[in-house]
Amino acid sequence: MADFIMDMGWRVWHPSPAKPAFAPPPGAVDAHCHVFGPGDIFPYAPGRKYTPCDGSKDDLWRLRKHLGFSRSVIVQATCHGADNRALLDAIAHSDGTARGVATVSRDISDADLQSLHQAGVRGVRFNFVKRLVDSLPHDELREIAARIARLGWHIVIYFVAEELEELQDFFLSLPTPLVVDHMGTPDVTKTVDGPEFSRFVNFMAARGDIWCKVTCPERLSKETPPFYSDVIPFGRRIVEAFPDRVLWGTDWPHPNLKTHSPDEGHLVDFIPKIAPTAELQQKLLVANPMRLYWPEETA
Repeated sequence: MADFIMDMGWRVWHPSPAKPAFAPPPGAVDAHCHVFGPGDIFPYAPGRKYTPCDGSKDDLWRLRKHLGFSRSVIVQATCHGADNRALLDAIAHSDGTARGVATVSRDISDADLQSLHQAGVRGVRFNFVKRLVDSLPHDELREIAARIARLGWHIVIYFVAEELEELQDFFLSLPTPLVVDHMGTPDVTKTVDGPEFSRFVNFMAARGDIWCKVTCPERLSKETPPFYSDVIPFGRRIVEAFPDRVLWGTDWPHPNLKTHSPDEGHLVDFIPKIAPTAELQQKLLVANPMRLYWPEETA
């Protein structure tokens, strides 16, 4: 097995997060998290843009229990490329409490897509953040989208806010539900009702099957942790405008975050600041992710 040494300056995930004051409702879902390796078992991709520290499924399960969550949606990390083995191993050892969002290439067979579905994958991720991935050809993505639409999957899209104007026509042409990572990464130094974030709100309103993860205040905030108060107006606007199409997750183990190692207990305590009522919290943490990832249990 190859030896993998994490990048110089990489921030290791928090070793002892606080117990959150906010108690998630029963059945709460962490709808955006990752597993990294371990690299000696599930090697990192040769063409990766970064080498992280390991963050295993067992570490994830311990954190989930500590925070008071019941289920996880694990998103394939770019450091693993289209090798989904670490993701699939985590789902297989979750006792039915995890689903996955994979990365696939256009040469994947229909049989392999079906195998991913049987294993618990319910979507694919298209990453448009240039510091993380090389440019993605739109014709290849359209081909993948058409094939996964037959399985009832969705597409998770990750982009930077200033590129939405250029990308939104392409996004709206895709034949599957869309799930936007991290509120479309708004610039929180701008006003919540300004043109840039209003464009994102209008994009969300353009179709009834566009969802949003109101995640990662630790990435978006210009303030020191743990309060991230400059992000609150953006998260609350999305939660209140689209209460049936919002999701929340920890983003553990916080890939490529340069500023600090977030305390996940503080991130959980951010939830009632953007979803202030029990009804909104129930939708955000239970009803919505269950409908998207475990529809067979909510029918």
